[in-house]
Amino acid sequence: MTPATTPHPTADQATGSGLQPEDLRPIVNRLRRAEGQLAAVIRMLEDGRECADVLPQLSAVSKALSKAGFAIVASSLQECLTNPDNSSGTDIADLEKLFMSLA
Repeated sequence: MTPATTPHPTADQATGSGLQPEDLRPIVNRLRRAEGQLAAVIRMLEDGRECADVLPQLSAVSKALSKAGFAIVASSLQECLTNPDNSSGTDIADLEKLFMSLA
């Protein structure tokens, strides 16, 4: 398949992220909501809406993305701690760096 036709993995499929399907579903849902919020922000800007209307929505998108990032790191950390011999190759130091990159 070409990259344009490659389907997105669902929460029920294995991914290269190392996330368990039960952890992946809420994260994907959060990101899809953020995607919709961002589309709304873009429309607001294109429609010439006031900054006072746009900025709170943009802040909400930013928070949603941050929460998704923290959820990914938290899930990965939990997996790393409960299954230290997993084959993902991610160690605690790597996860700490990822966590700090979100700050």
